[in-house]
Amino acid sequence: MAKKENIASVLAFEKKLVPSDGFMYGTTWDERHNKEKVEPLALLEKSVRGTISNRLKPAVQNDPLKLNAEVEKPNLQRVDSCGLTMNQDTLKLSFTLKVLSGVQHPSACNNQAFNESLTAACEEYITNEQFSELGNRYAENIANGRFLWRNRVGAEKIEVCVAVLSGDSGQSWTFDASSMNTREFSNPSAILELGTEIAQALAGKTDFLLLGIEAFVLIGKAQDVYPSEELVLDKGNSKSKKSKILYSIDGVAGMHSQKIGNAIRTIDTWYPDYVEVGIGPIAIEPYGAVTNLGKAYRNPQAKADFYTLFDLFARGEKLENKEDEHYVMAVLVRGGVFGKSDK
Repeated sequence: MAKKENIASVLAFEKKLVPSDGFMYGTTWDERHNKEKVEPLALLEKSVRGTISNRLKPAVQNDPLKLNAEVEKPNLQRVDSCGLTMNQDTLKLSFTLKVLSGVQHPSACNNQAFNESLTAACEEYITNEQFSELGNRYAENIANGRFLWRNRVGAEKIEVCVAVLSGDSGQSWTFDASSMNTREFSNPSAILELGTEIAQALAGKTDFLLLGIEAFVLIGKAQDVYPSEELVLDKGNSKSKKSKILYSIDGVAGMHSQKIGNAIRTIDTWYPDYVEVGIGPIAIEPYGAVTNLGKAYRNPQAKADFYTLFDLFARGEKLENKEDEHYVMAVLVRGGVFGKSDK
């Protein structure tokens, strides 16, 4: 067992779930499996005149003349948009997912004693748990189409097709994602085979697993679809610059691999007050950060954050419950730099 102060100052893990970018296409529901009827979706640019809707200073709010003058100002914007054509009613999102083994071996660790203790703890977890719980949860997030994000909302039908591209097994599954609940994990029997494949790859029983994933979403003719939005740090003050830039790959509307990965690893229902909070699963993060809510649900003061649990786990100490072990191993699958400064 490693000593309490024996924490590596250089410690890093490579991610073991590696999604590609998602490519977006338009088709019809009846012809969704006919490749000749599937067309790449391109981004369109719009120039629009918006209204002033931001909060105004009290001096403007309380003066009708100043308010009218402010509202009359044109709020000109150039934005990217993306949508189906009038002949299309179905979005197709396509990507691949590679699952790797070796989570028990850091990609960098400058402390041999800590490395040995950590490896032993991870291997004990793998022996006892075989990654079955994590594998099933990752599989359910694939099957329920969580990776579609906003494109999932208001869809009449959602079909997710998964195929094993590595090896010669030729296994494939088709899921009715619209019938699944994204607010909780029920581990339906339909996803257990896929969950087992993912778990075996993580546990090292297979060298790696490569999945091809296609989601078909019936949203209606000419409806908008929602690729990832680019983060533009240097917007400047020029009115000629676009205020919203969407992501595309060689002219095809796309979704960031990071956004797809975040959805697949949204499996954390083990954080404190999960039931009371009522927001459902959150993505696996060291502090349980949910940026759009501006909150960290794994506060170090509650000793529920990754580093508090990991330091105990890696030294060979038993955690209070199995859920904490699942969480720690899920963060290692996520990957990251977790060293402790010598200062």
